[in-house]
Amino acid sequence: MNTFKDRENAFENKFAHDEEMQFKAVARRNKLTGLWAAELLGKSGDDAAAYAAEVIKADFEEAGHDDVVRKLMGDLGTLADEATIRAKMEEMLTVAKAQLADE
Repeated sequence: MNTFKDRENAFENKFAHDEEMQFKAVARRNKLTGLWAAELLGKSGDDAAAYAAEVIKADFEEAGHDDVVRKLMGDLGTLADEATIRAKMEEMLTVAKAQLADE
């Protein structure tokens, strides 16, 4: 019976780890996308970092990624359309996952 309990614990631990890694990857994606948007807006240094933090916070408004897209679309205006923003977010998710895997 211990074997089944051990297996159950292992699956629960793996699930918790996977969820944590996904959360970290999305947060890092938002940061990287925020830094990209900050550059388009002409921000650098501390201003760019502060803007990236705003983008990360925007993701907590509702489930999904639409809240981040809305923020970026509102802030960027004509500098980037929705398709460009979503493509950049996908690209940055791949980069974020690779960075986390290297840590």
